[in-house]
Amino acid sequence: MDANAPTHAAVIGDGAMGTAIACLLAGRGLPVTLWSAFPDYAAVLRTTRRNPKFLPDVPLPESIRIADNPSAVGDADLVVLAVPTQFLRPVLERVSDHLPDESLYVSVAKGLETDSLLRVDEIAADVLGPVRFVALSGPSHAEEVARNLPATLVAASTDEPDAEAVQAAFSTDRFRVYTSTDLVGVELGGALKNVIALAAGICDGLDLGDNAKAAVMTRGSVEMARLGVALGARPETFSGLSGIGDLIVTCTSRHSRNRAVGLAVGRGETLKQVLDRMEQVAEGVWTTCAARRLAEQHAVDMPITEAVHAVLYDGRPPLDAVTDLMLRPPRAETPT
Repeated sequence: MDANAPTHAAVIGDGAMGTAIACLLAGRGLPVTLWSAFPDYAAVLRTTRRNPKFLPDVPLPESIRIADNPSAVGDADLVVLAVPTQFLRPVLERVSDHLPDESLYVSVAKGLETDSLLRVDEIAADVLGPVRFVALSGPSHAEEVARNLPATLVAASTDEPDAEAVQAAFSTDRFRVYTSTDLVGVELGGALKNVIALAAGICDGLDLGDNAKAAVMTRGSVEMARLGVALGARPETFSGLSGIGDLIVTCTSRHSRNRAVGLAVGRGETLKQVLDRMEQVAEGVWTTCAARRLAEQHAVDMPITEAVHAVLYDGRPPLDAVTDLMLRPPRAETPT
């Protein structure tokens, strides 16, 4: 056994992906603590060995310890951050005194903090100080990961050995992990594809057909890369698993919460009506605001993001927003 392999994992967050990752790591024989911010819900998980809100059909292995006391994560040398980005800061502040400084932190969150516009690695550094940090991203709906269906992701870190350590810790015959040193690009790919998935869902809600959705996905990938490069990412990252790979699955899957929000809005519901009935979080709803502000700050043209923002927050009728996009001034597909 590798002397540097983790000996105990703590998964921070009791949602679908946190639960799926806890099951995956437990299946690899690693002691796992699944930490919930809500004592009452932690008691439900312990009693039923199920996650009825977020992953009801998946039994939790008996080896997974369910905890709500922050001290329960104190001996973890692998810490998985599985909290929606908008709630990560207060959760980290709550558990930070108990997290070992030398642990390896792995984020499976995909978003940008609305107020600060920070990525997850930047939020973690803000709260915890300098830590070993890896983003694990790619097409990976929790519902399928938990059922042990094949998935392929990328582990990204500015420190290549840390990315390789996550690759070794998570890889199975059904969960393949590549590595990357483009942390900025991998995190932004995972965040920005949610905005484009909202647009794809709106197209579906309006019954605009496959051609329109294919155009949204293709031109949306261009927007993602355009902003990513402006923020220091490598353009080729957006053609990889955390870019076009995650974009495809999020725009097309029945499991996609962001597509589902767009679908409902395209069919005439307001954003408030949709969110009021949702148990889970659609990160793109908040990332739309952050991406739009970043685009303004860096003078990056992101017309699909602008259109999604106009529909969600400015009351623009979805069909009018589509028409606005179609009537933009003609231009070359790849300007020279």
